[in-house]
Amino acid sequence: MQDSTTKNSSLTNEDLEPVPLAKRKWGTWNYAALWISMSLCIPTYMLASSLIGGGMNWWQAILTIFLGNSIVLIPMLLNGHAGAKYGIPFPVFARASFGTRGANIPAMLRAIVACGWFGIQTWIGGTAIYYLIRVWVPSLPEIRTDSLFPNAIPFVCFLAFWLINMIVVYLGVESIRKLLVFKAIFLPIAALALLFWAISAAHGLGPILEQPSKLSGSAFWNYFFPALTGMIGFWATLSLNIPDFTRYAKSQKAQIRGQAIGLPSSMTLFAFIGVVVTSATAIVFGSTIWDPVQLAGKFENKMMVSFAMIAVAISTLATNIAANIVSPANDFSNLSPSKINFRTGGYITGIIGFLIFPWKLVADPSGYIFTWLVGYSSLLGPVGGIMIADYYFIRRQYLDVNDLYRSDGQYSYKNGFNTRAVIALILGILPNVPGFLLTIKVIGADAVPAWIAELYNYAWFVGFFVSGTIYYLAMKGQTRLELSASK
Repeated sequence: MQDSTTKNSSLTNEDLEPVPLAKRKWGTWNYAALWISMSLCIPTYMLASSLIGGGMNWWQAILTIFLGNSIVLIPMLLNGHAGAKYGIPFPVFARASFGTRGANIPAMLRAIVACGWFGIQTWIGGTAIYYLIRVWVPSLPEIRTDSLFPNAIPFVCFLAFWLINMIVVYLGVESIRKLLVFKAIFLPIAALALLFWAISAAHGLGPILEQPSKLSGSAFWNYFFPALTGMIGFWATLSLNIPDFTRYAKSQKAQIRGQAIGLPSSMTLFAFIGVVVTSATAIVFGSTIWDPVQLAGKFENKMMVSFAMIAVAISTLATNIAANIVSPANDFSNLSPSKINFRTGGYITGIIGFLIFPWKLVADPSGYIFTWLVGYSSLLGPVGGIMIADYYFIRRQYLDVNDLYRSDGQYSYKNGFNTRAVIALILGILPNVPGFLLTIKVIGADAVPAWIAELYNYAWFVGFFVSGTIYYLAMKGQTRLELSASK
C-alpha cells in the first residue's frame, strides 16, 4: 500500500505540481493583458464578420458577441477559482470529478478541439501564402472549397504551412517567443489600419451602420440562439482549462477582475472592427467578405498586400504553436508519458488538425459557427457542468491536494475512473447528437422530432445543465465522511 503522503510518479511531473505561493505573481493587469493578447487573432475577426455574412446588422452582431463572452466568463471565473486557490492546472483539477485516470477524458476532449483550431489556423496561414503568390501571379484562380479538397495550388500552400508548423514542433517552441512579440505589435496595428480603410472606403461610419439586417422575426431568433451558442463555444475550451493560468494568480480578486476587464471588452472591441470592415466590403465590393485574408488579397498595392500576407502567416504561426500545439501535445503526452513525448504529441495534433478538413469549416459562416463552434460546445459544456457541480456543490470548494496526485486516494474512485462523471458526461452529450447529425446532413429533417433537433441550437447550455444536474444528483448520496475521509 502506498504511503498516504506519497505522490504517485505516474500522476505528476514538474509541470503538474501545484505552483508555490511564492511563485504566484500574476496580478489583475496580467490577466487583462492575457485576454487582450488572445482575443486579437484572425479567428476573432472571422467570428464577428461571419455574423454579418449570416445576415445580422452591426449592432445585432456586436450584442451577440458581447452576450456570448459575458456568459462564458461565468464558468471561466468559477473554474479559475480552484487554480488560484490551490495552484493546480486543469488536468489535475479534473481528477477531483473524473478520477485520476478519468481526467484524461476531458483532457482529450479539449485536446481534440485544439487540434481543430490548429487546422483552422493552418488553413489561414496557407491561404495567406497563396494570396502572397497570387499578388505576383494574378492569373492564378480564386480559392475553391466546394469539393472535398480545395484546388491544387491553395492546397499545396496549406500543406507547406502545415509542414512549417511541424518543423517548429521538431525544433522546439523556444524560438516562437519572438514571433509572439511580433504578433502582439502587428495585429493591433493591422486591425486599426483595416478600420481606417473601412471608414474611408465607405465614406464614414454612417453607411456602414445603416446596413440593414437581413433577418427578421422568427428567422432572426432561429439564427441568434445557435449563433450565441457559437460565441460561447469560441472560448468553451478556455473556460475548462483556465486553471492553467489562474494557478499563477496573486489572489482570487486578481484573476476575477483581470478576466472580467479583459475578456468581454477586448473580444467586443476587436469584433467591432471585424463587423465594421465586413460591412464596408458589402458597400465597396458589393458582397460581404468575412475572411480578412481574402479581403487583403483584393487590394491593388502589391507591396502592401505582400507585407500583409507575410505578417499574417508569421503571426498565425506564432499563435498556432503557442495556443494550439503546446496544450494538446501535453495532453496527448499525459496519456502515456513513457511513449508519447511533447514532439510526438505535436505530430499527433498536426495529423488530426489536417484530417478535420479545416477549409470546409471556414468556407462559409454556417460551417464555422453551426458545425464547428456549436458542435464542440456540445462536448465541452457537459465537462464544465460536471466540474463546477463537483467543486461548488459536492466538495464546497475543498480539495485534498495531496490526494489529487495519489493513485489510491479518494479521487481514484474505481480503477481511477468516476463512473458517475462519465455517465453524466454521456447523458449531457446525447441530447445534442440528433441536431449535430442533422447539421452535417447525416440524417434528414424527418428523422427526429423538431424539438429534439432544435436542442442543438442551445448545445452548450443543454450539455452544461444536463450533465451538471445528473452528476450532482448521482454524487450527493455520498456522505460527508466519504468525501472528506482524508482531511
